[in-house]
This record gives sequence, structure tokens and C-alpha cells, in this order.
Amino acid sequence: MIDQIKQYIEEVKNFHSTNATEIEEFRIKFLGKKGILTDLFTQFKAVPNELKKEFGQVVNELKTIATEKSTVLKNEISNDGKTDVSLDLTRPGEPFTLGSRHPINITKNRIIEIFNRIGFSVSEGPEIEDDWHNFTALNLPTYHPARDMQDTFFIEKDPDIVLRTHTSSVQIRHMENNQPPMRFLAPGRVYRNEAISSRSHMMFHQIEGLYIDKGVSFADLKQTLSYFTTELFGKSEIRLRPSYFPFTEPSAEVDVYWGLETETDYRMTKGTGWLEIMGCGMVDPNVLRNVDIDPEKFSGYAFGMGIERIALLLYQIGDIRLYTENDKRFLEQFKSELF
Repeated sequence: MIDQIKQYIEEVKNFHSTNATEIEEFRIKFLGKKGILTDLFTQFKAVPNELKKEFGQVVNELKTIATEKSTVLKNEISNDGKTDVSLDLTRPGEPFTLGSRHPINITKNRIIEIFNRIGFSVSEGPEIEDDWHNFTALNLPTYHPARDMQDTFFIEKDPDIVLRTHTSSVQIRHMENNQPPMRFLAPGRVYRNEAISSRSHMMFHQIEGLYIDKGVSFADLKQTLSYFTTELFGKSEIRLRPSYFPFTEPSAEVDVYWGLETETDYRMTKGTGWLEIMGCGMVDPNVLRNVDIDPEKFSGYAFGMGIERIALLLYQIGDIRLYTENDKRFLEQFKSELF
């Protein structure tokens, strides 16, 4: 595919015409909505990770020279070969502002890329959910006290329609429509009726993972999490503390050893050196039964983390509200990030 793009580049370089129709056909062929470049950008997702960088470079090169060639040829025929004497070629160019990716998207893409290496795909679902997918199928029936852990925004009642409180609802939808083995991530925006402060918000982002297969054990879960923390933070020492989640049993909170090398480390870890980064556990058999998967044949693990919290750690950001205030001074700090 890359060799084909290089052939397109040579074709563009060698193209020349003084005919307006031919020049327009050239522009449409390469730069039109259904042109070659549009098709190449569409194919980018299917390119293997190790070739993405080279693929992106040659595609951008093709776009640049095709745009320049089209512009130059159009100017030549519009000016009939004459230079516009009113144009001051020594005048400085007009500056333009470069944008950047949002730190939430940067962090999300990093997490997805890390798990992609070990076979996790991505699954998505709606942000407006029904009671079954958001609660009941996840071992949270209406009478269950654990529902109080997730104060909910209701869209309507009877039947209950809510803004999803976690992306676990995507796991239910995926399991309803697929059979094991399955290994995927569920990233997305979630909502909870919480007070907004420097450490919490009513709207935030989660990314959850699920692996269902025969013979999946807690040891598999721990090994996966150790790999993840090493790849993302460069720190491999983790600990699992017993916890409670309605949809996993046993359940645990995951801490990574951050260290106590600086004053910031002491403040972030409250002097312990440990930072909580996510929750995890083995999928409760009731959840598997709710989606017609036999818990006698299959087992699995699940984990979930808040993307905002991970970004706070990676970039040492002190206030979660900065993510949604659209302050350009804050966002411009991430121009160097390429994810």
C-alpha cells in the first residue's frame, strides 16, 4: 500500500497542464470527497500499528504536494503566466494557530494502544441506557443497596431510562450479541449526580476491560494489570486490596507503587507511596447467566478506571475541572503530544 502511495506522489509531481478542466479533474481525483486521499485516510484504521507512522507520513506528503500542485496550476492559468505586481513577496506570512488533542483523548488512546498489543479490541455503546443494561443485568436489581453507590440522572421513569453511570453497560450489550472467547475495552463518557470539585465531576470518562474464556483466572488478571502499569507508568509494582463490586466476585482495588522521591509524591500518595488507579475482579456468575453464558464452562475478569484520574497522574494536573473549562492556556500545553 505504501508503494502505491509513492507511485501517486510521482504521478502528482509529473502532472502538468494548462487546461482548466484537466486541472479540476486532477484536483477531484486526489483531493475530492471521494478521491484517493479520502480513501487512504479511511484505510488508516486498518493499517498495522508498526506501519502507521510511515503510512501517515507518505499520505501527508501526498496531500501536501497534491494541494500545492493544484493551487500552482490554477494560479498559472488565472494569471496567464503573469506575476501579480501588487503582491509583496517579501511580506511576512500570516501566522496560524496549531491545535492539539485533548489530554483525555491522549490518555484514552494510550490505554487503548497498550491493550491492543495483547489482543483487546474496542466496543462502544449508547450514553442513554435502560435499567437492564445499566443495572439489573450487572447483578444490581432494583432492591440492591449498591445502587446508592451510583446516584443517577433519569431521562424518564417507567420504564427507567438513565444517563449511563459506567461503561459496564457496553459489556452487557457486547456479551448479548457475541459468544466467548471475547476480549475488549469499553471506553466512553459516563454521568453521576455528584458535587463538582477539584477531584470529582458529574461527567467523566471511563475505560473498562472484559476478558471471557475457558479457564480464565485471577492470576491472568494480575498479570494483565502488571503489564498495563509497566507500559503506562513505567512502574510494575502493584498491589490488590479486597473490595466490593456487585458485578465481580472476588473484587479488588488496584494500587501502583508511585514512590516517595519528591514532595509531589508525598502529597499525591499521602505519604504511603501507593496510588489507587482502578477496580477489578472476576466476573460474577450471575452476570454471565444474565447474558446466556454458562459460568460452568466460562470465566472471566473485568477492570475499570477513570481516564481523568489517569491523566491527572500522568500530567500532574491539580484540578479535574480544567478538563471541561476549555481554557486555551491549559489545552495548548498538549501540542507536543501526537496520540
